[in-house]
Amino acid sequence: MKGHATAPATAGSFLPDTRSIRANIGGWAQLSVVQYFVAEAAVIAAWAGPEPYSRATGFISDLGAVSCGIYEDRAVCSPLHLLMNASFVVQGLALVLGALFLTAGLLSVAARPGVQARRFRAVAGGSAQTRVLTVPWILAVTIRILTGIAGVGTVIVGLVPEDLGSPWHFAGALMFFIGGGFALLLLGVLWWRQTPVSWFLGACGLICIGALVIGAMTGMEVPQPGLLERFMGYPVTVGLATAGLVIAQRVHTERRGLRAL
Repeated sequence: MKGHATAPATAGSFLPDTRSIRANIGGWAQLSVVQYFVAEAAVIAAWAGPEPYSRATGFISDLGAVSCGIYEDRAVCSPLHLLMNASFVVQGLALVLGALFLTAGLLSVAARPGVQARRFRAVAGGSAQTRVLTVPWILAVTIRILTGIAGVGTVIVGLVPEDLGSPWHFAGALMFFIGGGFALLLLGVLWWRQTPVSWFLGACGLICIGALVIGAMTGMEVPQPGLLERFMGYPVTVGLATAGLVIAQRVHTERRGLRAL
């Protein structure tokens, strides 16, 4: 049986270990963040407030509020708050795993089988050449950092519910929105011309950042604040899960090719 053919390697290039267990765990961990939508639907179904919960007007964090009562100007009562907060923590840990386990080299070429990664490029400087990091490598490292920030922020949101009165809840939410939104924007740039999915990832990032800017300018004083907040959060979850799927498929293809040798 024949393996996958690859183009001749250019100087300083290498093929990341896309067949490793580490890469497999990282891709599937990032894909697993979609569990959030299942948990959210279950928690909304169990809502016990005086008015039915609405995704258009209700904040996401209301679903994780520990106590029933009036929070700010909203009546909240979420009997399954533990499930919601556990979902936040699981989602955050999955993003942290993705950031840790997915190497910069793998991210650089994950959407295009057979392409080799390059960490350095040669630059003429005086009488000798020096090596500097390539743009794709820098982008990949930055994406990992931003994804990790988004993951840590989500964990904080789950561990510190909104009605505990701690500023850490708000800080964690901002970490998720900002880190996740910019990670998707950069991932769209990194995978540009590698896969049509890059356009979708970039659009998700733009929607998140755009909604975040509107929220900051209005102080969330809009007719449907819950909808605006979901324009901040949903694209991040969907976009990063999509990226995880692309990576998981690449790893699966490489591992299947290894078994065919």
